Amino acid sequence: MIGRPPRRTLVLGGARSGKSRYAEELLFRARQVEYVACGLPADDGDPEWADRVALHQERRPGSWRTVETVDLVAELGRPGPPVLLDCLSTWLARVMDDCGIWTEDDGADERLARAVDDVVSAWSGTRRRVVAVSNEVGSGVVPATVSGRRYRDELGILNARIAAASQRVFLLTAGLPQRLK
Repeated sequence: MIGRPPRRTLVLGGARSGKSRYAEELLFRARQVEYVACGLPADDGDPEWADRVALHQERRPGSWRTVETVDLVAELGRPGPPVLLDCLSTWLARVMDDCGIWTEDDGADERLARAVDDVVSAWSGTRRRVVAVSNEVGSGVVPATVSGRRYRDELGILNARIAAASQRVFLLTAGLPQRLK
């Protein structure tokens, strides 16, 4: 159908690049949007994080509904209004924690691989219009720790897989969007 918006859009960028604001702009004309917050809940005891969450909430229209969850498979699998996932970076950090990557639990790598496969499959198969935000890690500093490099590598792999299954991909630099796909 001509004029129909793409169903799957990925917005990448570095810290403070404007990626979340741009992703919100892509859905601004929608009457309703489910804003899926994949990070820590605002009341998790981190005042700086709570302030950032509050700023995000203030700029969103009142008709947008916030859902705090890491169950992206369920969100993408059910019918509903357009959805904004913010952000895959925080989702991955939480899932790596939940899988036991940092404590080297038996089976942690397999649980993580399955969780990522499931999200990529849900992203590829969703019937909803969806915009996802994620941190670009390909041009950043090499982390000084093994855990930092592991996270960077896993996020790079996730971003590449989501980008491959997206109709559009944007990279934000200094608030300026560049269309990559």
